[in-house]
Amino acid sequence: MKREIKTTNDGSKTLFINDLNENYHSHHGALQEAEHVFIKNGLNLINDYEINILELGFGTGLNVLVTINEYLKTDKNHIINYFTLEKYPVNESEINDLAYFELFDNPEFKNIYQKIHLAEWEKSEEIISGFNLKKIECDFFDLKNIDLPAINLVYYDCFGARVQPDLWEKPLFEMVADKMAVNGLLTTYSSKGSVRRILQELNFNVEKKQGPPGKREMINAVKL
Repeated sequence: MKREIKTTNDGSKTLFINDLNENYHSHHGALQEAEHVFIKNGLNLINDYEINILELGFGTGLNVLVTINEYLKTDKNHIINYFTLEKYPVNESEINDLAYFELFDNPEFKNIYQKIHLAEWEKSEEIISGFNLKKIECDFFDLKNIDLPAINLVYYDCFGARVQPDLWEKPLFEMVADKMAVNGLLTTYSSKGSVRRILQELNFNVEKKQGPPGKREMINAVKL
């Protein structure tokens, strides 16, 4: 699939897929969306000492970077194990052009950004002390065959239902739920009624939250 770099309204960049007419992130602001959905309404709501995060999917790596940025703001007395799935990894040229490290004041972020993208696939690597990343190259529906610890937090960041409706139906959500710990949190930019109903059927407590810039609502769902 042909991709091109576009700049979103907050100055951060995203990838655009011409064939699907779809951005990897909100055109209202890639960074703002990631921080609102996955940090403010995700990571910041988890208090476990060891936090196992599952991301669908890795994409440009922005969600990993904002998670590390937030982790560095804490006293770092906990551990994050971050598992991320991706079927179509971005290439080196796209990684360099996106240059997400420039969005952060920390001078170490260029090195961290490079370590994230140079990390070997299928292998857990420590990106910074206390933060372990495992990138897994696979179709999301292979999740059922992947051995993971009980997941405390899910970043459900698939492409929208308009272009990939099967990623927003019960079979995939069921696989994700099976990997989650009791009281684990799933957070997503979507607020579709069908998604809320599926999650409720799978024994989640579903809450609509204020959405990121340009979107009225999003979903948080806690596994009961």
